[in-house]
Amino acid sequence: MVAYDAMMQLLVLEDAPDFGDVGITMAQAKVLHVLSAGPIHMSELVARLRVTPSTTSGLVEKLVDQGLAARADDPADRRQVIVSVTPAGLELMERFRELNSRQLRALLRTVSAPDLDTVERSLTILRDATARRRAAAGSPNDPTVTPATSRHLQGSHQ
Repeated sequence: MVAYDAMMQLLVLEDAPDFGDVGITMAQAKVLHVLSAGPIHMSELVARLRVTPSTTSGLVEKLVDQGLAARADDPADRRQVIVSVTPAGLELMERFRELNSRQLRALLRTVSAPDLDTVERSLTILRDATARRRAAAGSPNDPTVTPATSRHLQGSHQ
């Protein structure tokens, strides 16, 4: 994990200006990431973020104020609030994904072909381990990285 931490620190230093220009905090980005999977009850959002209800409420409030998220009463249970991402929030998440993809493509261009095979095998092992962990927890395996997304990431290297 030391190598991973060191790599992440170097990547942050390299691309800090790009990520700083998005106008939201990392905590807010995490909320948008969760919301991008679909509307969710505030109580479930609290559980997924593993923070207090007041912290979650504050994060959502700031995103709503910026037009990146929306809140609505649950028609089935007026005591529940449903939070969703807005088109502007989805656009911002796409900007994050593009920044991440660009960063990864630039990094992969510096890796030799034999090492790329090793990276691919390693990522497959981690993906499979994640799927097993999700299955053990009773979560569906619905990866957000599809073969098309994978080709998009590799596009500049081929």
